[in-house]
Amino acid sequence: MPARIGRKQEALRRLFAEVQRQCENGPLIFDNQLTKQITGGSFSNQYDVTKIDTSTKLPAELQEADYFVVHLGSGRHQFVRGIQLGFHRLEPIPFQDTVDWKYRQSVLNETDTSEASILALVNNQRILHDFLYEDIVASPKTYLPRRTKASFSYCIHNQHVEVKNLQIEMDLTLEYLGEVSICEGKNGRPADFAVYQLYHPFRYFSNLQVGKGILIRTVSGVLVNRYREDGHTLIELRKYRFKEAQRLDSIDLEKAARYRLVRR
Repeated sequence: MPARIGRKQEALRRLFAEVQRQCENGPLIFDNQLTKQITGGSFSNQYDVTKIDTSTKLPAELQEADYFVVHLGSGRHQFVRGIQLGFHRLEPIPFQDTVDWKYRQSVLNETDTSEASILALVNNQRILHDFLYEDIVASPKTYLPRRTKASFSYCIHNQHVEVKNLQIEMDLTLEYLGEVSICEGKNGRPADFAVYQLYHPFRYFSNLQVGKGILIRTVSGVLVNRYREDGHTLIELRKYRFKEAQRLDSIDLEKAARYRLVRR
């Protein structure tokens, strides 16, 4: 994995320099074709070069210049300013907010570390139900991983971003009494995470709410982190809202909790 991260950082560094050269007097927009030219096709999926989950994986040149990548759809991307706006630092969770959650491990629990496995675990063990609804027998509608497309515009500080036919990935979506919760699973506890992973699905459902009159009361994003500590699996959940639908940088924490899995 470290070698792969190194290749991605080098590709982004070279790509940033070339886009700056080509777009000296305009927005730093580029596409997958330029990415392929820069990398020589060494990545089977050019989108993977621009997908950065945490700011620590940005090359030093981008960090020093305070730039990161946003996705515009149809294989187009843009370098924009404001790393601290595009990546949100994980809020600390007080020790007293840790819940010991007794469970009996099933055959398939924790057999791998994929994002789908993380979300399956917290959903099957009713941890999501306890966190979101404070009711483990609540019966939300569950929507499994899906991809869809949407077009919309938004702002990051004073920068305008226009996306068209943007592919949006959602790991798990719950709907209960008109409350839509978009869940994103992650391994480990990085310092921060890319806000777009929650914002893009949020805008998709907000557009349905406003544009098509679907009766959605609220839309929230739930970040789920799993890690190991002292022989236990711990799950951290943070529920976010966006105070202004048109602003990616308006992310706001609503609540957070930590669950320690204790085997029966």
